[in-house]
Formats: sequence, C-alpha cells, structure tokens
Amino acid sequence: MAIGVKVLDRPIEQVSYVRAALSGLGQTFRHLVDPHKVTMQYPEERWDLSPRWRGTHRMLTTETGKAKCVACGLCPTVCPANCIKLVPGEDEEGNRYPLIFEIDEFRCIFCGYCQEVCPEEAIHVGRHYENSEYDRAGFVYDLQRLMEQTHPVCEMWDPADPRGE
Repeated sequence: MAIGVKVLDRPIEQVSYVRAALSGLGQTFRHLVDPHKVTMQYPEERWDLSPRWRGTHRMLTTETGKAKCVACGLCPTVCPANCIKLVPGEDEEGNRYPLIFEIDEFRCIFCGYCQEVCPEEAIHVGRHYENSEYDRAGFVYDLQRLMEQTHPVCEMWDPADPRGE
C-alpha cells in the first residue's frame, strides 16, 4: 500500500519566516525607543500587591503568645501538595496543641486551603513575597518561625464585594 503525500500550495506571506523575523525585530525596536519605561527600581520601588495575594504562611497567636492551632489535622489533610507536617500533642488539662508543625514552602502551591479549612483561623497565607535562603532547609518553616512572621495576612475574598464571594 502506497502512502500518499498531500502537497499544499500556500501564499508566500503565510510561510515567509524572513517576514516574521523582521516583524519581531520591528516590534523590539519600537519597545527600545518607546518613552514610556516600565522598569521598576526594585528595592526602592515595590509592587502594590492585591489584598488577595497569597505568599508566605503565618501562624497567629493568642494573647499569651501561644499558637492558636489546636492540632485538629485538617490543614495537612486538605493540603494538595502534602507540604504540612503536624504532630499533635495534649497538655494536662486536655488542650490540644501542635508538638511539631512544619510547612515546606518549596512544596507549597499557595492555594490557601489551609487558611480556609482552619476552624480556629490560626494559619494564614500572608502577603509576603520576598523569600530567599542559602539552602533548602531554610524554606521549611517550623512553628516558632511561623509565629514570628509579622507581615499582613491574605484576604481570601474581597470584603467590599456585595455578594461576599
């Protein structure tokens, strides 16, 4: 059985790679001479982030300085990236608290499910985006480091929205 090859006749303006390359170079040149520069001088100038921006996590504390987390286990259960490690503990009065609470920021996809599911509103996704470390272990936030975070937290919905969505 022979294989048939279909030959298409296309106009030269549709297949000219030279024309496409010149068009791209023209667009680049127009950007070079454009007087409206959009480059920001980063450390001095910063982006205005949306209040719904989801960045580095933060653990809220009580008035006594303890974590608000009651180690219910909902956040590691609902986390799609499996980046939250929680080991619950219990004190003499029967109050639950996290013995170990770690979030691996490298694995996290910043979906905000942990904030939505928390019954005590203890864990929040913050609005901090400047994360840099010298080793990978620096991106594993333990309970102490989460409680030391002071950046503002994310609003999962816009309070000004009349429908509340």
